[in-house]
Amino acid sequence: MGQDNVTLRVGLLWHSLRAGNLGVGALTLANMAIVRDVANELGVNVRFVVISMREGFTESIAPDVEQFEIDTRSLLKPGGYARLLDRLDCVIDIGAGDSFADIYGAKRFAFLWLSKFIAQAKGKPLIFAPQTIGPFTKPAYKPFARKVMRNSAAVVARDRTSLQAVNDIAPGADAHLAVDVAFMLPFEDRSHQRRAGKTRVGINASGLLCDQAESGQNRFGLSYDYLALQRRLIEHWQGEEGVEVHLITHANSAGDKRDDDGHRADLLAKEFPGTVRVPNFAGPSEAKSYISGLDFLVAGRMHACIGAFSSLTPVVPIAYSRKFAGLFDLLGYSWYTPVTGLDEDAAFAFVLDAFARRDTLRTDEQAGLAKVDALMDGYRDVVRREFGALMPSTR
Repeated sequence: MGQDNVTLRVGLLWHSLRAGNLGVGALTLANMAIVRDVANELGVNVRFVVISMREGFTESIAPDVEQFEIDTRSLLKPGGYARLLDRLDCVIDIGAGDSFADIYGAKRFAFLWLSKFIAQAKGKPLIFAPQTIGPFTKPAYKPFARKVMRNSAAVVARDRTSLQAVNDIAPGADAHLAVDVAFMLPFEDRSHQRRAGKTRVGINASGLLCDQAESGQNRFGLSYDYLALQRRLIEHWQGEEGVEVHLITHANSAGDKRDDDGHRADLLAKEFPGTVRVPNFAGPSEAKSYISGLDFLVAGRMHACIGAFSSLTPVVPIAYSRKFAGLFDLLGYSWYTPVTGLDEDAAFAFVLDAFARRDTLRTDEQAGLAKVDALMDGYRDVVRREFGALMPSTR
């Protein structure tokens, strides 16, 4: 198309480049791959600036990509985030995957909302990349959410419940359905390691959910004790001949042990000698590559589940919010524990039944993956349209 000398400067908002946050990091790397593919198709170059909360406690997963860290000062002062926007052509906002909602509190919502509002006030096209939208159960949040969604170039939901939330809260917004971009995360396929000797079972015990259970807070309203279930599963599989338990981390927080999978994995490894405490991963692709070599995974982190699903590792996601049902129902995959409705015995029995039927789970994953690429086309079309409008020949 004769546009090879054109470079579009894209801000990736509420993404992450830090190895401690593999879930959002998976979104970042996969989203960059999708956007680059569209740019290449259009014959233009793309340069990214990743915009995130301050989280410099771990190494960058893509050190060649510019990162801008938002805190209250940089978000509010004219020479901070606003000045960065002056050198960007557009903003692609992924909302950390699920954070454009009221369930994480007023401060987090205010950060996410204000960053969108400032970009729009500066005249920058803003695309909501595929993400969970809502829930918005508190009326005070809805007018703010409505305003930025209506003023966005497009709002792309990663499940039907979120799409309905957009249409209910912000009728008239340019709303689309896609699927989580992390399905596109590149990885090294290690499936040849499955069934080579011992059956390798992965346990991704969410540090956050374990702490909630241990403290008795249960903020997400699970109908059983999450930590008790993890212990029971580990104890059961350690008693099974030929089974090896691998403790997998997918979210690490040096500043908050309550939300650190690594801290919890260390405690469980000490409690259950003989388990394999898998070292923290250098990046999301490394995590997905390792998971692809497991025979089975039980995971509390959404993107550990997606890493397993998209590498055809049988997985039981442990749901703690509606985002799990929204995503996996979209793909016709029913092998997740619901937030409510099961006690500990029933949840334990469900996981063991899934383990016994691993071939069925893999077949269901294959059927789900057949839907992913077509769903992702909805997002690709949005990016293609907006990039086309930014190219000099169309301005």
